[in-house]
Amino acid sequence: MSNESEISRRRTFAIISHPDAGKTTLTEKLLLFGGAIHVAGAVKSNKIKKTATSDWMEIEKQRGISVATSVMGFNYGDYKINILDTPGHQDFAEDTYRTLTAVDSVIIVVDVAKGVETQTRKLMEVCRMRNTPVIIFVNKLDREGRDPFDILDELEKELKISVRPLSWPINIGAKFKGVYNIYEHSLNLFQPDKQHVTDRVEIDDIIDHTIDDAVGEDDAAQLRADIDLIDGVYPEFDVTEYLDGQLAPVFFGSALNTFGVKELLDCFVRIAPSPRAVQAEERIVTPTEEPFSGFVFKIHANMDPNHRSCIAFVKVCSGVFRRNETYKHVRSGKTYRFSAPTAFMAQKKEIIDEVYPGDIVGLPDNGIFKIGDTITESEDLHFKGLPSFSPEMFKYIENTDPMKTKQLNKGIEQLMDEGVAQLFVNQFNNRKIIGTVGQLQFEVIQYRLLHEYGAQCRWEPINLYKACWIESEDEDAMSAFKKRIYQFMAVDREGRDVFLADSNYVLQMAQQDFPKIRFHFTSEF
Repeated sequence: MSNESEISRRRTFAIISHPDAGKTTLTEKLLLFGGAIHVAGAVKSNKIKKTATSDWMEIEKQRGISVATSVMGFNYGDYKINILDTPGHQDFAEDTYRTLTAVDSVIIVVDVAKGVETQTRKLMEVCRMRNTPVIIFVNKLDREGRDPFDILDELEKELKISVRPLSWPINIGAKFKGVYNIYEHSLNLFQPDKQHVTDRVEIDDIIDHTIDDAVGEDDAAQLRADIDLIDGVYPEFDVTEYLDGQLAPVFFGSALNTFGVKELLDCFVRIAPSPRAVQAEERIVTPTEEPFSGFVFKIHANMDPNHRSCIAFVKVCSGVFRRNETYKHVRSGKTYRFSAPTAFMAQKKEIIDEVYPGDIVGLPDNGIFKIGDTITESEDLHFKGLPSFSPEMFKYIENTDPMKTKQLNKGIEQLMDEGVAQLFVNQFNNRKIIGTVGQLQFEVIQYRLLHEYGAQCRWEPINLYKACWIESEDEDAMSAFKKRIYQFMAVDREGRDVFLADSNYVLQMAQQDFPKIRFHFTSEF
């Protein structure tokens, strides 16, 4: 099969939402349709039958939330689908933002009762910045919720995007009877079933009297009135507008009951974009180019706790990545050969020989990779748009078991490589400070250090406002600055100077008093 046909059959997308909207459940059901799993909720590699396949870290099973992006690939008909299931919780938004740089389209999950929530708005902003095509899945139709027309109005207003329903519910909550598929002119009757797929009723069009027999005359009449209103108010669905990120098709269903999901998936594979061109600093890179190129958008420590291994997740942008070939690591200028590149099904992975544009490949990482690194066949490329962050919360990390110092240091180093937290060492007292964007990150780090590395730590409070990376061509100005605020100076893992300001006032005064020093609020400058 030629590269072009392999590229055209790939669909790489992220599922994003506010916590508890049903994102991970939807992922499970998509895998169910793809035959990647056979019973929803089953994790085939262990005996736990009630946790989601994509939430495989022990803390995720305990908390019932996703704390890291999972990558899952499977075939569906003629298509190769790569799903990236992202954390919904805002404390892990950094992981989600980076993941959005590695996908070609997005499915947003919205709870029919809660509507558009804060985190959904923020994630939509990132999609809009990148003109990423978006499909919306309104979930939990089997529960009481808002009127579907009200939901459509809210989606347009809050997400600032035109919408067009491609399926429509017949009642909601206790009276929910099914979904009419506007895109394919078919009727799906609701039967609550968490494991299997419900049957569909084939009809010619909306005036077919089979609908009356299936749902009753009153509901059939209401459905026809709703479809008339939709056709009158909303423009015809235009694939080009969707691909340009201007129009979001909307589907309704219940992911928990495997309902409305197949309609979503069947439409998605037909309209969603295959791998797209990627902007590098030097030029635009198209998927059909012969030479291989890709970038690291995520690093995960301890995917296999038995081997303490780190995996770098690489999005293939062009060419074909081949096992045992030599590739250039652009940042270091060195070349490496990878004998065990892996494809993923959550934490289950298999060695793969060829990886095409749009696919995600896992490369064993013994400390050579950082998030944002580029790997190419030969050319020096630097892919843009991988956001880094200035932490908003800080704590001292202290070792509670001196006998496990080596394990603690290794654990901190590998977890910091994932990019979800940052390590600073205070130049005044040499104490280690961890900075994150959310409180929950501290709990996850502490939990993973104990359960994955056998190292115990405790947190001690520190009152800091912001971390600023500083630089200056004027050595005297830099020296004077460091003398004035020496107790607030730290270094990051790269050995760069970082000013840990304890208040906005102190930061503003420092900027005012030292005009020759540049203050940066991300680590990329």
